[in-house]
Amino acid sequence: MLKNIFLLSLFLSCFTISQAQLLEQKKNPTRADSLRGGLRPERTNFDILKYNLAVEVNPEEKYISGKNKIHFKVLEKSQTIQLDLFENMQIDSIVYEGKNLKYKRDFNAVFIDFPKPLAKGISTSLDFYYSGNPEIAKNPPWDGGFIFTKDKNGKDWVSVAVQGTGASLWYPNKDHQSDKPEEAEIHVTVPKGLKNISNGKFIGKEELANGKTTWSWKVSYPINTYNLVLNIGDYKHFSDEFEGIDLDYYVLPYHLEKAKKHFKEVKDMLACFNEKFGEYPFKNDGYKLIETPFLGMEHQSAVAYGNQFKRGYDGNDISGSGIGLKFDFIIIHESAHEWFGNSITASDIADMWIHESFTSYAEAVYVECKWGKQDALKYLNGLRKTRIENKNPIIGEYHVHREDSADMYYKGANMLHTIRTVINNDKKWWKILKDFNEKFKYKTTNAEEVISFFDQQTEVNLKPIFEQYLKFSKIPELQFKKDKGEIFYRWEADVVNFEMPINIGINRKTKRIFPTKYWQVLEEKTDLRKISTDQINNYIDFRVFK
Repeated sequence: MLKNIFLLSLFLSCFTISQAQLLEQKKNPTRADSLRGGLRPERTNFDILKYNLAVEVNPEEKYISGKNKIHFKVLEKSQTIQLDLFENMQIDSIVYEGKNLKYKRDFNAVFIDFPKPLAKGISTSLDFYYSGNPEIAKNPPWDGGFIFTKDKNGKDWVSVAVQGTGASLWYPNKDHQSDKPEEAEIHVTVPKGLKNISNGKFIGKEELANGKTTWSWKVSYPINTYNLVLNIGDYKHFSDEFEGIDLDYYVLPYHLEKAKKHFKEVKDMLACFNEKFGEYPFKNDGYKLIETPFLGMEHQSAVAYGNQFKRGYDGNDISGSGIGLKFDFIIIHESAHEWFGNSITASDIADMWIHESFTSYAEAVYVECKWGKQDALKYLNGLRKTRIENKNPIIGEYHVHREDSADMYYKGANMLHTIRTVINNDKKWWKILKDFNEKFKYKTTNAEEVISFFDQQTEVNLKPIFEQYLKFSKIPELQFKKDKGEIFYRWEADVVNFEMPINIGINRKTKRIFPTKYWQVLEEKTDLRKISTDQINNYIDFRVFK
């Protein structure tokens, strides 16, 4: 999901969390933050196997009620486990083997006590009943919550977006990205005449005697808690197919014909990403694009779409290069998350760059697939000017549910293209990306594992390069100076023993050099004014000492 973007227009100038707020949060994590982001024994002693969520939505009262049947495996002998549900929501009961369990609430954490310790290795389940008026999003999707609104025909139109805020805003779960259920079901009861569209495959509907309808869906892959979603409205459906993938589209009735034309870009997107990143990871569940009353979100196999059938980002080019108006930003960005974020998931949101850097780079990959590498470079270089601040590190603080800099989007994207240039072999680069998706498919991971994987795929030492861009605010600066008739060069960087090969121009010829943090002599005789660097392909600073 693209958050914290600062477009030139006033409409898009609002931050989800400003850099100042992010810094303040990093300095002052609270107990609530630790309860949400930490991995204490009450969380690590069990593994979620499945959520079976049944929820009834009353749009008029902005009220929900339901039950989550939570299947889990006990990893260590335990008598207490932690689940999560926002403290404004009512716990009606928690039932295990026909008996109500005792529990204690601490902010949004719910510590559940069993009558006797659960044995290591068993698989079991509990039923968590709850109800209440969930938090309403004030500016979705930048702040989490429910969206209760009406379409132009006066019909109820309801959705929810909680990435970052937490799925425990509206249903009980183990609200930590390190543990994805292997599968899920979601059954949503709505007023008659409305449809609910959720993740996975549609498995049926039931007309109830009270004039309501229950719509049921089944997810057959691991799924992030924040990706499990409902979308309620007077939807019209049309479908297509791409290389064995079912494509299903749900839009408001007065947008049906427009959507049939506009959504053709989905096939171009899938063709590109299948080629560059590997096969669409949720083939059995299909791909859905669902019109929503907010801009967009990467909900797995049920991508939220609210870009008003425009090119760019709500009709704007976030890169300032003109290239951003060639494609529908929401279709491309949010769908790329199916590979990066939904399939490959960061275990702690401090590493959300694993979601956002790769997904933001995927925008440029799509441009390259459609219009060539030069347009992709124009797009990436434009984003350096409009979207990168270089004020805070990309990686946040672990175990306190804190992201760090919004630079995880486009600084991260430019970092990846720089690494592609360092590898200096596109055939190898695309193979590495495919292998990355295959190795980490459906898994949770972290910065250390991802960096190690990329580092092992090539003879170039990539670890210090990743660390400079991710852990420090400054980008590396390539420096040149002349002393006693000779020209010297080096990197100025924060990482100890930083090194990175780069192509430079000397006397109108290209030469690959291997700078470190120590001054080296340039073998060629030339004038400082005749030296240039490839700053188009490498996101670096360049400085010549006169």
